[in-house]
Amino acid sequence: MNKNTIKSSLRFSISIAVITFVLAAIFSIASNNALNGTTWSIGLIIVLIIVFIGVFFDMMGIAAAAAAETPFHAMAAERVPGAKHAIVIVRNADRFASFCNDVIGDIAGVVSGVAAMIVVIELMNVIQLGQPVLNTILTSIVAALTVGGKAVGKTLAMSKSTQIILMAGKILYFIETKLHIKILPNLKKKKKKQEI
Repeated sequence: MNKNTIKSSLRFSISIAVITFVLAAIFSIASNNALNGTTWSIGLIIVLIIVFIGVFFDMMGIAAAAAAETPFHAMAAERVPGAKHAIVIVRNADRFASFCNDVIGDIAGVVSGVAAMIVVIELMNVIQLGQPVLNTILTSIVAALTVGGKAVGKTLAMSKSTQIILMAGKILYFIETKLHIKILPNLKKKKKKQEI
């Protein structure tokens, strides 16, 4: 590893840590506000939404790592919206996957666990079961849905990586062209290493 690679890796690690801190705080505040004063059934729906977000981003990260760049060049030549953004995602697959899997996925896992505890407290007022029993049941359900969902997501990501990354590219294309928010680096900044 040369000095430039180490510096780049350290810069990325620090920026990811800062982004994780900010996003974790936002997720936590938003979920606590959403759960505050709600019934256990609404709270359970919010927990399931958080789990789904984690599963979805995990799938996106794996799809980026599995996708090949070549099909998107053909799409970009035909001016398919989002194809150029998809190329950037694939060229930066390591960072994109790290953000999706490690940042969003892990934050969703932590926040869903905290949110599940709030739902347990609400459920105790309705169901006459002790907190340890309710906590065990709900935590097990959340864990099963997370792991099962990620297993399905991984299968989809491996088999439909091109379609998934094109969808991500189209979303980023919309954000950049309609909302004027720049998310991805320029196309020429980093090229995915070709295998010899």
